[in-house]
Amino acid sequence: MLSAILTLAILAGIFGLLLGFAAIKFKVEGDPLVDNIDKLLPQTQCGQCGFPGCRPYATAIASDEADINLCPPGGDTTIIALADLLGREAKALDSEKNAAPPEPMIALIDENSCIGCTLCIQACPVDAIIGAAKQMHSVFDKECTGCELCLPPCPVDCISMVAIEQNITTWKWPDPAKRITESVS
Repeated sequence: MLSAILTLAILAGIFGLLLGFAAIKFKVEGDPLVDNIDKLLPQTQCGQCGFPGCRPYATAIASDEADINLCPPGGDTTIIALADLLGREAKALDSEKNAAPPEPMIALIDENSCIGCTLCIQACPVDAIIGAAKQMHSVFDKECTGCELCLPPCPVDCISMVAIEQNITTWKWPDPAKRITESVS
């Protein structure tokens, strides 16, 4: 009888140690859904969605406090990816809450007026602006999300937002639902 109790006590101790080790080894930090949503967002940290960054917006989406269509830099591609991930219906960008321009925009620096203060470089969340102190700066068109965060810090107002030219790589098919709605109205 004593050997049976001793055997059970030893087994309980071993299994307790294994469970403790497994709890530490396989601990999940945070919410995996929030992580997956955050990976789909453009990481511009621009605040155009009404949240201070992409991670807080992802948290709000996961807890159903925010809709999936509030991110202008992400655009339709991000909305569709979020809808697929969450099993929701894709919606058009919420232009009522976001004062987003109807067409995609990018920053353009007037290089003759640029004084090289580097304030725009510090403000750009996606590192789309290059240059050095007291040298002119330029914008990588492919990296710029049009978040407009570089406009306020510029002391000489040499940055402007321009519409992206429509060409074969930027053109999109018109939304058939919008065309039907417009023709009915």
